[in-house]
Amino acid sequence: MIDIIIMTAVGALIGWFTNYLAVKMLFRPIRPWRVPLIGLELQGLIPKRRAEIAVSIGTTVAEQLISAKDMVSRLIQGENRQELIRTIRARIMSAIEDRIPSIIPSGIKQAILGRVRDIMTQEVENFVDNSMGEMIEQSMQKIDISNMVEERINSLEMEEVERLTLEIASRELKYIELLGGVLGAVIGLVQSLFLLIMK
Repeated sequence: MIDIIIMTAVGALIGWFTNYLAVKMLFRPIRPWRVPLIGLELQGLIPKRRAEIAVSIGTTVAEQLISAKDMVSRLIQGENRQELIRTIRARIMSAIEDRIPSIIPSGIKQAILGRVRDIMTQEVENFVDNSMGEMIEQSMQKIDISNMVEERINSLEMEEVERLTLEIASRELKYIELLGGVLGAVIGLVQSLFLLIMK
């Protein structure tokens, strides 16, 4: 009976430790470390493949998560569209009002501004609906989102990437470690029972 408990406990410990080590080796060692005598070089999976990961994430963001058309449609639709029209119209109307000579009577000035406001509203709406979207889309196509994301990832310190990853996925990584312990315990139990039967 003691043999069964010992083998189960040893199996649990080995299973937990191997998974704990596997999780740590996602990031550690951050810099390449050469094992003396055998010359084997060790480095964490993520630091070692950092450049490939950065390219992959950058491409995914640019191609699947952020498209120029989506950004343009969000900028010039719904509340954003109305706010854009109001802002453009207010700026132009303010500039026109400042340039109308003060000698023009107030009634005539207001009539002119009212007429200009009507025309301006129509013209600004046409501009936002027909021209602005195309202009923004052309500008967006000149921005290399993939490269921007890739550069940003590569500029992060690996310690910071590790900290962020562990903050986000610490519970899941703990479950992986515990699962290793559980599986190790089951394997240890099965082995001890097998050896007991074979005696």
